[in-house]
Amino acid sequence: MSLILLGKKVGMTQIYDSENRLVPVTVVQAGPCPVTQVKTVDSDGYNAVQIGFGPQKEHRLPKPAIGHQKKAGLDSFVSHLSEFRTVAAPEYKVGDVLTVAKFVAGAKVDVIGTTKGRGFQGVVKRHNMDGQPATHGHMMHRRVGSIGMRQTPGHVFKGKRMPGHMGVDRRTAQNLTVVQVLGEKNLILIKGSLPGANGELVVVREAKKVRAAAPAAK
Repeated sequence: MSLILLGKKVGMTQIYDSENRLVPVTVVQAGPCPVTQVKTVDSDGYNAVQIGFGPQKEHRLPKPAIGHQKKAGLDSFVSHLSEFRTVAAPEYKVGDVLTVAKFVAGAKVDVIGTTKGRGFQGVVKRHNMDGQPATHGHMMHRRVGSIGMRQTPGHVFKGKRMPGHMGVDRRTAQNLTVVQVLGEKNLILIKGSLPGANGELVVVREAKKVRAAAPAAK
């Protein structure tokens, strides 16, 4: 199983690297993530591992969640549980704790998060359309304009880009670089921005589509 952690997006800052260059980074508090359940083909029909994140008080959890976490033998309760499928049977066992210690500076990671909600938006903001003329008496500046035909086919095609709800979508930022790992604080500093608002839950995993290094010039 590849390295994977649940975490919380803390916010953005900037640090200097080893060559004294200013690098924008996003701080993620990742882990510790206790393993709460391990599934295999023999027991559940598929391979997966379930991990938890975030301390939570017992009285804030439903009884099924309390019983499930007590069965896993956790020292303290967690607020989030997520399951991740694996190709082979997981090498982890219930009670193991995953931390940022296995991530190293320079490694490539993918970060999965939920984008910020923007509410109901028009086509200019939602789909980056140009809008219509702004002068010469025009009265439909940011409207969508024509959306269909007359007699043929005589209806609006399904999937047409229109105004509507924007944001709150699951997005994956791929091939991001780990700049620094602060193991004692459970923090990972990742170059660039990440999807979602500060404080939102994110998933940090080993990159699945790492680009091959360019061949050295002869």
